[in-house]
Amino acid sequence: MRVLLIEDDLQIGQSLLRALKDADFSVDWVRDGIAGRTALAGTEYTVVLLDLGLPGMDGIDLLKTARTSGNAVPVLILTARDDLDSRVQGLDVGADDYLLKPFDVPELLARIRAVIRRKAGYASSRLGDESLCLDLDKRTLTCNGATTVLSAREFALMLAFLERPGTILSREQLEDRLYGWGKEVESNAVDVLIHSVRKKFGQNVIRNVRGLGWTVMLNDAREGQTP
Repeated sequence: MRVLLIEDDLQIGQSLLRALKDADFSVDWVRDGIAGRTALAGTEYTVVLLDLGLPGMDGIDLLKTARTSGNAVPVLILTARDDLDSRVQGLDVGADDYLLKPFDVPELLARIRAVIRRKAGYASSRLGDESLCLDLDKRTLTCNGATTVLSAREFALMLAFLERPGTILSREQLEDRLYGWGKEVESNAVDVLIHSVRKKFGQNVIRNVRGLGWTVMLNDAREGQTP
């Protein structure tokens, strides 16, 4: 999963960067509001972690700009502002959740999972249906009763598909979701990941759409599961 961290405090940013990478997130970190606005405009993220007191552009203004432009990425505000007005304003302008500093990393990770599943329209941590189900807590994929733990990249791949089942994702869109800035991406990296998932769960778990990319159709997982 690719995360945008917008945090100007060096010590906090470095600590969060380490914690998120330890949790197998791909993280882009910027330290001012202008850079955050630019990153949001050019990249599709799974979730944004947003500080409010930013140089260049305040976090509230950045969030307003993103929502006005139609960007619906889940945003989790991380801030030391503990007054009621700031919390209410942040939520009213489009934040999905609000976490006060200091906080524990396990709570942050749980809140990230919560906003991801809410965006996908699920009440629990399991995305999909009875035939194909991705568990955000355990990082497992279940296909027709068979459950396997996924690697970090396999998990991010299936999350991208199961957030919006039936949506066709191009190679470029998948690379954006899976890899952060400065990462050298092999030309066949996405193909290798898709092959790995198909090897575990069958060819039909991920469908080719000629000339456009790939998609996951939940009903397709019921048939043709021979690798």
